[in-house]
Amino acid sequence: MNTLRIIAIGTLAALLAACQTATYTPRPIQPQTQGIEGQWTDPNGIISSFINGRFETRTTDTNSLLAEGTYRYVSDRMVEIELTSLLRQTNSRVNCAMASPSQLNCTSSTGSQFTLVRRI
Repeated sequence: MNTLRIIAIGTLAALLAACQTATYTPRPIQPQTQGIEGQWTDPNGIISSFINGRFETRTTDTNSLLAEGTYRYVSDRMVEIELTSLLRQTNSRVNCAMASPSQLNCTSSTGSQFTLVRRI
């Protein structure tokens, strides 16, 4: 009986020691992105912002407004942008498809294609 009790206590002690030596390493928290909302940049460094249905592009050096307009979801991965270029005083439409949470592939109504990358 004493041997059985010693084995049980020893096993319990080993289990408790194993629990105490285990370490918890938290994963870094990744920001959750929701759809197209936020800031995006093109290869020229122009920043495009999508905020609550409003769209605008600005320069990185002077923060000058280049274009503004609205956007709407056509589907969960496709967005249509109606914009006015303040430089050219023209209106145009751009369709953008979310290739990934961090990349938009866009095509203007004139057929020009470009890519936007989410800013972190």
